Amino acid sequence: MRVLAINDVSCVGKCSLSVSLPILSACGVTCDVLPTAILSTHTGGFEGYTFRDLTSDIPNILRHWKSLGIRFDFIYSGYLGSEEQITLVSEIKREFLAESGKFIVDPVMGDSGKLYAGFTQRYVEKMRTLCREADYILPNLTEACYLAGTPYPEFSDTLMQNLSKLCPRPIVTGVHEKNNILVAYTGESGKMETYSSENVEGFFCGAGDVFASAFVGALARGKSEKQAIVLAANFTTAAIRRSALEVGDKRYGLNFEAEIFTFLKNLNE
Repeated sequence: MRVLAINDVSCVGKCSLSVSLPILSACGVTCDVLPTAILSTHTGGFEGYTFRDLTSDIPNILRHWKSLGIRFDFIYSGYLGSEEQITLVSEIKREFLAESGKFIVDPVMGDSGKLYAGFTQRYVEKMRTLCREADYILPNLTEACYLAGTPYPEFSDTLMQNLSKLCPRPIVTGVHEKNNILVAYTGESGKMETYSSENVEGFFCGAGDVFASAFVGALARGKSEKQAIVLAANFTTAAIRRSALEVGDKRYGLNFEAEIFTFLKNLNE
């Protein structure tokens, strides 16, 4: 299996491609990458970071890949820094996804009820068009509310129904319920189902990237959607739990490496 991960490179602070590449590779699949930008650190809590937009480099990369006849079994997109990059990802899906391949979109736009700096409602509208082309979308609750046009932090059947109009298989992360945190998805019956994990207090940078990468890796290894959700959620929760105890400065990301062996053991069962 060959997976293309489209995301930024944050040189310090484990997120984006610095999470996706090791997790997907550890799953036993080929992980190729397409960086959308290079940052000295991610933007979650750091100041004075550098940012280099790589949009102008992408067409030449794609031309070279096309000359090699490369096709991908899975294409997984994360942070896209502009509407132009969203258009490029749509073109990549059409040109490079294998006939029976799957397209997974993590619509990285915001958290805690707000859009990230630089993103606008027009960007949200553009992201909706990309989600319509996806086999799976993986928004957190904030992103789900923006995509579905529902108030944050309201979580309901209506939200899932609206998301299902964009993509047949929406998977919403970060839904809080008492002392638990839920992943919501559409079950085989067509009705909403949830998978519950322990809610560890605090904000943990890169958790969404860990979940998304593990989910895509599990799908690429032949797991069902539900199996992939359970594997990814358990792995992410274990990494968060460990990081809450061991990582002093949460800006530097999750200690997912220490939990990856258990994840892979479960993946291979």
